[in-house]
Amino acid sequence: MRHLRLAAALLLVALLPHAASAADGKAAAAPAKAKAPAAPPPAPPNITASMAKGGCKAFAALVAASPDALSTFQSAADGGVTAFCPTDDAMRSFMPTYKNLTADGKASLLLFHAVPVYYSLRSLKSNNGVMNTLATDGSAKNFNFTVQNEGDKVTIKTDASDGVARIKDTVYDKDPIAIYAVDTVLEPVELFEPAESPAPAPAPVADAPKASKSKKASHRHVADAPGPAGDDAPPADQRKSAKKNAAAGGAPCLRWLAALPVAVAVAAALA
Repeated sequence: MRHLRLAAALLLVALLPHAASAADGKAAAAPAKAKAPAAPPPAPPNITASMAKGGCKAFAALVAASPDALSTFQSAADGGVTAFCPTDDAMRSFMPTYKNLTADGKASLLLFHAVPVYYSLRSLKSNNGVMNTLATDGSAKNFNFTVQNEGDKVTIKTDASDGVARIKDTVYDKDPIAIYAVDTVLEPVELFEPAESPAPAPAPVADAPKASKSKKASHRHVADAPGPAGDDAPPADQRKSAKKNAAAGGAPCLRWLAALPVAVAVAAALA
């Protein structure tokens, strides 16, 4: 019995190294647990769908119907874009003009309503100035507009319009996309006639001063005083002699006239 226990102990000692190596082999053979894959970034929102929800259904439908405009909007969404979509009321009055544009003109007009940079409403208020639009890329023309503040409101000015477009509401604002509803269609000067500058107001004309009484009196007609005799005028003593001779020459004429009735009476008596 004692010999059997000793043999079992020796056998156990001999098998222990093999058991340990087998355990290590199993542990090494077991595959490491793979890490869970990172969640993909959320897909950017559908720009046209967001516009339609924000009261710009007509404009969104025009973008969706223009392959060039739609693809450009979707490409810009990855790098950042700020869109200004006209409300349905604004588009309703503009549609006759839009229909008269060429296909390229329509695409340019739609792309003119977005800039390839993300701007929150707060950053728009601090980044006033001239901005390039999506219509500028790949075009030989500028297609720019000017962002400015009017009080607490953000407005957009183009050279083809006398007025400005005002942001009415924020449709979507989450980096890298911002969409704002505006109350007017943005008209690029590259497609429309530039607005005429208002004519300067005429300078006020000062009232003529009223003449005083003394000046009124001076306007009365005064007979011209006799001027000095000319160099060719005869001397004063010669003028007196001429008058005297004229008076003497006229006396005989008067005497003949006085005798004429007497002569007529005599002639009548003789007859």
